[in-house]
Amino acid sequence: MATYQTYTAIGMREDLSDVIYNISPTDTPMMSSIGKTKATAVYHEWQTDSLSASVLTNYAVEGATASDATMSPTTRVGNRTQIAQKTVKISGTLQSVDKAGRKSEKAYQLAKASAEIKRDMETTLLSNQVASNGDSTTARKLGGLQAWLSTNGDFGTDGVAGSGGTTARTNGTNRTFTEDILKVVVKEVYASGGNPKVLMVNPAHKQVASTFAGIAAQRFMAPANTPSTIISSADLYMSDFGTISIVPNRFMTSTNSCDETAFVLDPDMAAVAYLRPFQTNELAVTGDNESTQLLAEYTLEVKNQAAHGIIADLTP
Repeated sequence: MATYQTYTAIGMREDLSDVIYNISPTDTPMMSSIGKTKATAVYHEWQTDSLSASVLTNYAVEGATASDATMSPTTRVGNRTQIAQKTVKISGTLQSVDKAGRKSEKAYQLAKASAEIKRDMETTLLSNQVASNGDSTTARKLGGLQAWLSTNGDFGTDGVAGSGGTTARTNGTNRTFTEDILKVVVKEVYASGGNPKVLMVNPAHKQVASTFAGIAAQRFMAPANTPSTIISSADLYMSDFGTISIVPNRFMTSTNSCDETAFVLDPDMAAVAYLRPFQTNELAVTGDNESTQLLAEYTLEVKNQAAHGIIADLTP
């Protein structure tokens, strides 16, 4: 007699895991490391200032009349806000049926959209995009970090720094990322008055930086009868001007001209300014569906660009 097998049986339940596996990266090192502040207009402004250079001639004759005042005004700078948004549209049927891995399709899709917007924001903040006011048919754009850093930097042949968020960095000839190049920019940032704390790089340049001589020694005391741990990555770089954390960023790619760029940053001197923090708008019902818009309006506040440095035109 033939054995009754699963191949011919009817009515077996499907075996579908109740977990959805998604390894798309959602960490945003730039947004997470810098501050957060509030914008109150579509053109967000702030002021910068500096002290006069120190001199050897600051001496006065006893009893002399006070010298004339030599004061200088602050510098007013600003950046445009940019609206990042995504829309989720779910049919009534899909929202109602029994689903694996999530109870509410709307909530699941909104969570995905939120993570995707954060990824877009990270990519934009690090970019070479210039600020644009836009108009009734053209979206406003913020000036990305590469378009701000003009004081401290090291570039390949013909490479030119950006400026004020309104002039894009010009590409030069690519060259290998070396410790000497890093030292030049760290020194420039320090001499300008900055306190370099973070070296932000793409994954490929993180591996290069791990070979630099200034990497902090990492040692573990291990009992003689247990295996020792070997560390092959570098998280700290001991510069002549303090310890610098080496932070890899997955969103430094060719998409935002960051595959050939590294940043020396002081996170305290930059912030994301929100005109409208993340919010949802329930859109008008047009049939058997629910439409929800998720958006944030934000810009990059580079509190003083001389507190940071850029290393550009690196071989990806």
